[in-house]
Amino acid sequence: MSRYTGPSWKQSRRYGISLSGSGKEIARRNYVPGQHGPNNRSKLSEYGLQLAEKQKLRFSYGLSERQFRNLYIAATKVKEGTVGFNFMTLLEQRLDNVVFRLGLATTRRQARQFVNHGHILVDGKRVDIPSFRVQPGQVISVREKSMKVPAILEAVEATKGRANFVSFDADKLEGTLVRLPERDEINPEINEALIVEFYNKMM
Repeated sequence: MSRYTGPSWKQSRRYGISLSGSGKEIARRNYVPGQHGPNNRSKLSEYGLQLAEKQKLRFSYGLSERQFRNLYIAATKVKEGTVGFNFMTLLEQRLDNVVFRLGLATTRRQARQFVNHGHILVDGKRVDIPSFRVQPGQVISVREKSMKVPAILEAVEATKGRANFVSFDADKLEGTLVRLPERDEINPEINEALIVEFYNKMM
């Protein structure tokens, strides 16, 4: 299954989570899309709940099903910690996500585009692979030729707050993943145990 490229607002409403991070789509219409959305009282089965939770997390980070599954498999091989938390930590370490967390982009989709177009440096070297795994202490910066890109400057100006596990210098347009995040610092609305249950049945 390829990466979803359709309207993110519709997906946000379907799963009850703001994929843009702004919360605007949920605030405007807090019900599933479609003709019967406001009156939809259908109950999901156990499998349906697990699938919905998996899709919420996958769409939040904008990954294809194959990328998402492969990262989950990598999480199962981490010796310390729980699989669910390790999985979410690996998602947070993706370069496109770190660019988003630093405020260099307004959405993860935009962050992925900046990385693909070669605007982002890691420790001074250009990296155009969104899935690149950032390690604590590595410096993420904007390429000198890209420092006046309007979209990047607008994103930095629009960012009001940043996660505690990153640091950012707005003058230099560079930041660092200071440490790996704690569980309560990322996606509190996600129940990762349901995702683990889903993949345990599928694998």
